[in-house]
Amino acid sequence: MLFNVKVMTNRVILIVLDSVGMGELPDSSEYGDKGSNTIGNISKKIGGLKLSNLEKIGLGNIDGMVGIEKCEHAIGAYGRCAELSKGKDTITGHWEMSGVILNTPLNTYPNGFPDDIIKEFEEKIGTKVLGNKVASGTEIIKELGEEHQKTGYPIVYTSADSVFQIAAHEDVIPLEKLYDMCMIARKMLVGDKMVGRVIARPFIGDKGEYTRTANRHDYAIDPFDKTILEYISEKDLSVMAVGKIEDIFNGKGITDAVHTKGNMDGVDKTLEYIKTNKAGLIFTNLVDFDMKYGHRNNVKGYANALVEFDNRLPEIIDAMSEQDILIITADHGCDPTTSSTDHSREYIPVLIYGSQIKPNVNIGTRKCFCDIGKTILDVLNVENELNGESFKEVILPDDN
Repeated sequence: MLFNVKVMTNRVILIVLDSVGMGELPDSSEYGDKGSNTIGNISKKIGGLKLSNLEKIGLGNIDGMVGIEKCEHAIGAYGRCAELSKGKDTITGHWEMSGVILNTPLNTYPNGFPDDIIKEFEEKIGTKVLGNKVASGTEIIKELGEEHQKTGYPIVYTSADSVFQIAAHEDVIPLEKLYDMCMIARKMLVGDKMVGRVIARPFIGDKGEYTRTANRHDYAIDPFDKTILEYISEKDLSVMAVGKIEDIFNGKGITDAVHTKGNMDGVDKTLEYIKTNKAGLIFTNLVDFDMKYGHRNNVKGYANALVEFDNRLPEIIDAMSEQDILIITADHGCDPTTSSTDHSREYIPVLIYGSQIKPNVNIGTRKCFCDIGKTILDVLNVENELNGESFKEVILPDDN
């Protein structure tokens, strides 16, 4: 590989492996996450985790990584990021890597929502609700699904995240009506009552066999400041969102969007966007790690999902052009080996690959997730005032 040519980059592919953290942050005890290490603990629990393609880029070489083999001649650059924002949820993580740091955490409701919120919501939708507590989505429909079918009352619940979730059987409350309820909640939950996301959680089936469907829909708040998405789209470049990215950013700065049915569908949709050859950013979230396995403490399922993604990585690399840069990272942890089913406050891995990327380069431990966004804007030559410090000079040869 020659490093005496002018670097030309017109597209970045940013893939977020939702919840694939790599070890507790120094302040993890403040969040009840001491000892959490999503990748490392999964590897230890199953007797070793082999991710050959991620290892080639340098996953095992990252400072602090445990349970993954090192690669003596890694083909990519690698490192990890600490989180500056207060919190450990999806919005906090994605916003920070896109340049927005939250100094005050979004509201959470560990004891359920207060009476005034529930009463106002019931009045606005014209019916009572069930639940109103912190719960696993799959468990609460097991517990209250039959009563919901009998009464027609929607199931309201939350989690350790800043979310107001509404579950309903699609044959009891049609999707459009459920979405309308979510819009009512979204308009309510602002100001002092603000939550990061209102989420529609439709399901089907009968007692004992309830299954959540792919018709989930998230209703987020707008980011509190300008993100990389807006900076890029304002330069007439494309911002192609895959999975729940459109929901997380409430559509701001996004030019193209597609929702997905799972990780492999997310990879497929990412490949489709790569083949369009549009310049700009492809921003993908692969949610199954978190939603299907992390929150359900399914260690084996989580490990299998990591291997499944690893097996698809060569397809992504083969589809990339000479000018493309691939960044693989996460937004928080969700260690399935702990007793908690909530997100965990962890470092996130950062892997960078492309034909122009210097091989076997350690970018070290970055101070905040926003270094990722700062670097993306830097390599795309987009002037900005984003938070963070670019690592472009570390991973790319000098332009000359």
